[in-house]
Amino acid sequence: MAKVKTAFFCQNCGTQFPKWMGQCTACKEWNTLVEEVIQKEEKSSWKLASNISATQRAAKPLKVKEIDSAEEIRMNTLDGELNRVLGGGLVPGSMVLLGGEPGIGKSTLLLQISLKLPYKTLYVSGEESQKQIKMRAERINPQSEQCYILTETNTQNIFRQIDEIQPDVLIIDSIQTLHTDYIESSAGTVSQIKECTAELTKFAKETGTPVLIIGHITKDGSIAGPKMLEHMVDTVLQFEGDRNHVYRILRANKNRFGSTAELGIYEMQGSGLREVANPSEILISHKEEELSGTAISATLEGMRPLMVEVQALVSTAVYGTPQRSATGYNLKRLNMILAVLEKRAGFRLGQKDVFLNITGGITVDDPAIDLGVVAAILSSDQDLPVGKDFVFAGEVGLTGEIRPINRADQRIQEAEKLGFSTIFISKYNKITYKSSGIKVILVTKIEDVVEYLFG
Repeated sequence: MAKVKTAFFCQNCGTQFPKWMGQCTACKEWNTLVEEVIQKEEKSSWKLASNISATQRAAKPLKVKEIDSAEEIRMNTLDGELNRVLGGGLVPGSMVLLGGEPGIGKSTLLLQISLKLPYKTLYVSGEESQKQIKMRAERINPQSEQCYILTETNTQNIFRQIDEIQPDVLIIDSIQTLHTDYIESSAGTVSQIKECTAELTKFAKETGTPVLIIGHITKDGSIAGPKMLEHMVDTVLQFEGDRNHVYRILRANKNRFGSTAELGIYEMQGSGLREVANPSEILISHKEEELSGTAISATLEGMRPLMVEVQALVSTAVYGTPQRSATGYNLKRLNMILAVLEKRAGFRLGQKDVFLNITGGITVDDPAIDLGVVAAILSSDQDLPVGKDFVFAGEVGLTGEIRPINRADQRIQEAEKLGFSTIFISKYNKITYKSSGIKVILVTKIEDVVEYLFG
């Protein structure tokens, strides 16, 4: 019998070491090295584990012009939000990794997708029993006849069932619970996660079957396991939200087949997750009376225009040093805008506390909401409300000018569709959209906006 060989792996970054050390020299984390057994036995492929016979095709180099450039046919998930984030649907043979906080709804989302898919789907769970999954499935879509449920954690047994069922889509919940016979370590360790993911990737690429994987996250918010896991898959999705609220946000942190700027929004209900087709309905508060310190700004998430509400509170600093706080907005950019207002517009905000919040729990990086931030701050400072039918879209420069933004026509159309009467846009924008339903006010400096709003 061959001598058992062991090595030490960092649980944070996956780096391998020949002996134990207190600190990982790669990621500088302390006490993250764990000893794992390395099996010297020759690894077999997923085909041998499932007794699948297929002809091995040797890869041959091709000239660029010889490669077939036909557009890949995507599989429709019948979920508009997921299709948008993926770039149009599931790509055959792709690996999709979904991460998120415990209890946020990852399993519910993928179970709901598997029940809606018009393809034969195998849902493999290593965390719940078949009865538990059945209870949740009855609340979502009990009429599904294409979804198969398997509770198994051994990859070799999973591949045997795949050989019998021949599914069109494979869903794994979760990758941290799987283990393979070719690695002598417990499930969830770095070596097990790497090997199980490699087996699933090989299966997906050789059969053209899309595989969706749920991944746990660490206390820092990153996906548990080696960073290599995110490099091995084609798409990394992040499911965000507050468990105390009903809305969930689906983002793509990595996508080889589409944009990473797209956003999907869901509402958690008793019957599952509802797609929110019009996100502005949750991002704008419905108030009976006009209040100071709020302004509506037009932003973009991928190809989707959104109307977000910016809330600001400006008050005298009680404890001497003024406080600056921003939720959902870059704090450094807030400090820059306050300096511009102080220098260019003459507002004395240096000795005042400023708190800023983007409603709906989303984070906005679009510089086009700068003008909305300015309007909300000045409204709170002067204690004068901004018209509830006003929308702002413009980037603020260090000299106080209102800089042009991209895709202004699309923002104007969205504001008009939602019933707003006036939109503030930079004069330097080239606007081709003509409409009598919304008034477009062209501004060049912050002073123009202040004069129009507060006289």
